[in-house]
Amino acid sequence: MKRRKRNLRNLKKLKNKTILLGVTGGVAAYKTVDLVRRLRDEEASVVVIMTGASQHFVTPLSLEVASQNKVYLSLFDEPLAHIDLPARADLMVIAPATANFISKFAHGIADDLLSTCLLSFSGRVVMAPAMNWRMYENAMVRENLNKLLAFGVRQVGPESGSLACGEEGMGRMSEVAQIIDAVKEELTGKDLTGHRVVVTAGPTREYIDPVRFISNRSSGKMGYAVAKAAKRRGAEVALISGPSALQRPSGLKFTQVESAREMRDAVQEELGLGASLLVMAAAVSDYTLPEKSAAKLDKRPELSLRLVATDDIVAASAKSDRRPFIIGFAAETGRMVERAEQKMKSKGLDMIIFNDVTEPGAGFDVDTNKVVVIDRQGRTALDLMSKDSVAEAILDRFLEIRA
Repeated sequence: MKRRKRNLRNLKKLKNKTILLGVTGGVAAYKTVDLVRRLRDEEASVVVIMTGASQHFVTPLSLEVASQNKVYLSLFDEPLAHIDLPARADLMVIAPATANFISKFAHGIADDLLSTCLLSFSGRVVMAPAMNWRMYENAMVRENLNKLLAFGVRQVGPESGSLACGEEGMGRMSEVAQIIDAVKEELTGKDLTGHRVVVTAGPTREYIDPVRFISNRSSGKMGYAVAKAAKRRGAEVALISGPSALQRPSGLKFTQVESAREMRDAVQEELGLGASLLVMAAAVSDYTLPEKSAAKLDKRPELSLRLVATDDIVAASAKSDRRPFIIGFAAETGRMVERAEQKMKSKGLDMIIFNDVTEPGAGFDVDTNKVVVIDRQGRTALDLMSKDSVAEAILDRFLEIRA
């Protein structure tokens, strides 16, 4: 089989992008140090503007060290900064966005550097509100938020949970990872618009009794990365997930399953609705028990289990009347690429992603992977990279084949 050389364009969507981050005066401002670091990990350049109130919660020096850029504090720090900074930015992010700042922005008030920059910025704006739940539910705040959304501002969160005041309610700023996802989505080309993508992720569980089950080490990270990447690129996405500790992605259809049978039924239902791409990243159990005990089994010196094979979801999907392009995964222990190729052919897949789980950084429950992308035209070996970047490479290859 032909071995292709990978076009090693950088798969980090934020490389060479400039993010103008506005930090306003909420308790959640302390999270912006991590936000800046994460943006820089994605190779973005981050320039921070702080309001006076925000400096009570996080120091300018902390954000200057994190961003490796000058932090701007005043409209009079630098002549024409309110024009020059927005002109150089690809995106503006306001995090946290307080009720006060949201109201100012909605009414076009420009009385400091950040609000003036917003009025002179013509690009996309991502805003992460954070406040007490009573403020968030106030009719005037909701009206102001709706006004900004109508103007095209992207809102991320807030979330429900424990607030700084000790109360519970809706008002916590979204987690940094969710803000990063929104930033990526705003700066990503929508080359999957019009596609419907079904992704499976995580392990399945086959119960022995109500307490014990057979499963595997899959965390779901690879499948979730593919689902989020497809959504960023404009696809309509349905994610079918086995048990996973990962946060449920927003903005897509999510189905929680547990057993291989439940995953099979969910996949069949989604394919019945139509799909252009199925990505079977889940680690589906190969075996199940024909019958499980209704009561917890007593401990005994020995226990023998009779197992039967589960249905082959990916092979059945390849024979579907409404067959999509199908990508499977082959997690092996050792460099068994030929075995993955044979699996692709025998199951009737269009592409298979091989990885050796014994390689450092390419096993279970880690944020990186090292894979070989195999399709009917050849192989593409990728270097060790983040699972987000692997997801982008897989979708790139899908579009290359379908072009």
